[in-house]
Amino acid sequence: MELHQLRYFLAVSRTGSFSRAADECHVSQPSLSQQILKLEGELGLRLFDRLNRRAVMTPAGEAFAGSAERILAEVDAAQGRVRDAGTEVGGTVVVGALPTIAPYLLPGVISSFCEKFPEVQVVVHEDITAQLVKQAESSNLDLALLVLPIASTLLEQEPLMTEELLLALPPGHALARKKEVCTSDLRAERFILMREGHRLGDLALDFCSRNDFHPHVSCRSAQIETMLALVHTGLGVSLIPAMARSEGRPLEPVYRSITEPRPRRTIGVFWHKQRYQNRATAEFLNHLRRTTISKQDTQRRKAARSRIKGER
Repeated sequence: MELHQLRYFLAVSRTGSFSRAADECHVSQPSLSQQILKLEGELGLRLFDRLNRRAVMTPAGEAFAGSAERILAEVDAAQGRVRDAGTEVGGTVVVGALPTIAPYLLPGVISSFCEKFPEVQVVVHEDITAQLVKQAESSNLDLALLVLPIASTLLEQEPLMTEELLLALPPGHALARKKEVCTSDLRAERFILMREGHRLGDLALDFCSRNDFHPHVSCRSAQIETMLALVHTGLGVSLIPAMARSEGRPLEPVYRSITEPRPRRTIGVFWHKQRYQNRATAEFLNHLRRTTISKQDTQRRKAARSRIKGER
């Protein structure tokens, strides 16, 4: 039994496909299939049922999966400890993040981190929640930045920061003349939301549902910047994370807070419970904790100044 056979087996179990597993493992499909057959021959049991183009784990495969994951986790941990035996912090940290978090939070975090640890390479992988959870559960990510809550028995999770979701309005909109907007003011508004599968869109719909109205959604997009441009042109209103607010954007909407209960989201950091955290990852996690505390303090000061300015 060889380690690469275990990795191929877990890739097939995760993707449900020999071809997708081969692409993920960067090998040819015939080579991967041959190694799975060798593994099955050594175990004396069939691990997958081949159903047309799908690979479905047998009961033996399901029983073997947990052991395979633990073996690879221990091997990765041993390799990490050997690499960390030196005095210099180096290597790679792979960070997964939602598209509504990555461009607003990570540039400052990574820039200041790399100044302190220039030998570390940070790789950012952006995707929707469901895909990032899968990648984190399969140990393809060192850390993942997601919106809580997440249901996973394989991942450790730690809240980092909570931020307000601001109402973005077209310039000149009647609600822009108000210091704060009530939820009752939003019932007749058209909404521009993130596409299905994006957590920010779900948060907006949940907020409306909790306040007893179903919003009229006029447009959806996969990018916050596109949503803001659409708001600016007057196609509707939207709920935007406070970190995405920028004073220098050419097509900047007008922002207002919604009266309590204000919509909010809590960002957390996730990692696999059995994955060894090398020194580079541990240092990045600690830096992330410090930076988000500072960023949240800054956001509170900005919000306070905005309210004072509005009152004047």
